[in-house]
Amino acid sequence: MEQAKIALHLAWAVFLIVWTIGAFQTKKASQQEPLLKRLLWYWLPLIVAGLLLGPTEWFMGMWIRENFVEHTDLVGIIGASIAWLGTLLACWSRYLLGKNWSVSVQLKKDHELIKKGPYKIIRHPIYTAILLLFLGNVIIVGDYRGILAIIIVFLSLWRKLKLEEQWLTLHFGETYRNYKEKTKALLPWVL
Repeated sequence: MEQAKIALHLAWAVFLIVWTIGAFQTKKASQQEPLLKRLLWYWLPLIVAGLLLGPTEWFMGMWIRENFVEHTDLVGIIGASIAWLGTLLACWSRYLLGKNWSVSVQLKKDHELIKKGPYKIIRHPIYTAILLLFLGNVIIVGDYRGILAIIIVFLSLWRKLKLEEQWLTLHFGETYRNYKEKTKALLPWVL
């Protein structure tokens, strides 16, 4: 299980390094969600979810500390594999977005609609990737606090996704509506 935790930490490290470097290689925004809304609806939930997945000692004696899955090597391998799948999907999707990427809901100057790679089948593969990273983390933690964390992340990303789709529909019009009809938001052929 220790190797799984190391693999998990490496997956998060790669993800965060790519995101940090990528933040300096984007187009200027032509429209952006206000800072307070970003903090309340996106960053605060991610911080809370991250804290919920923090050290076990923080939650001793609490019901959310109870295991829903055993801490075995197999469980660790499954969790780390899911996390790495998320990291690879996030990096690939981020690469394809290029200078159109943003950490918040934004429209960029000369914004382009990307429909290749994972974007052929899902509209928000980076959000899917973040959920996979958290899911891998949740499986390794194995406690109910992890389930609570992933629900928080999902709700935050779903709200962000809906706002982003409103803006993209206004910006790209019929092109985006057609794209939405042919793809799913997060899970191919499902959701």
